[in-house]
Amino acid sequence: MPDLPLNERLVIPAAELSWRFSRSSGPGGQGVNTTDSRVELVFELAATTALPPLLKARALRRLEGRLLEGTLVLTASEHRSQWQNRQAALRRLAELLRAAIEPPPPPRRRTKPTRGSVERRLSTKKQRGAIKGQRRSRPPLPDD
Repeated sequence: MPDLPLNERLVIPAAELSWRFSRSSGPGGQGVNTTDSRVELVFELAATTALPPLLKARALRRLEGRLLEGTLVLTASEHRSQWQNRQAALRRLAELLRAAIEPPPPPRRRTKPTRGSVERRLSTKKQRGAIKGQRRSRPPLPDD
């Protein structure tokens, strides 16, 4: 298998990816019990040298729920052929790592609400209060 490009500068070498194959459940005709079409892609994120330390730490932090001892395992079995399942697993790994190493969004800058929005909110509150006040008022009882 070829190397896995993440972006124009980062490439995961094929030597750092290991594969396991097994029989897949689901459709497959007569060959379903003879071909190992289910694919497990194993990538040791904690031991990789393809990512700089900052990006590796960011990815480890963001993917910690999916990692088992620093290792990421992806499974693909939706296709009948092993080759298509290998391609699907590589695509998923690339998407997952791209999302994990992207920089955090800039912090939100707090702003004050505009004068118009404050006035609209207060006038709406006054209208609702007036409606509820009308519900509470009772006509006076006649004096006998």
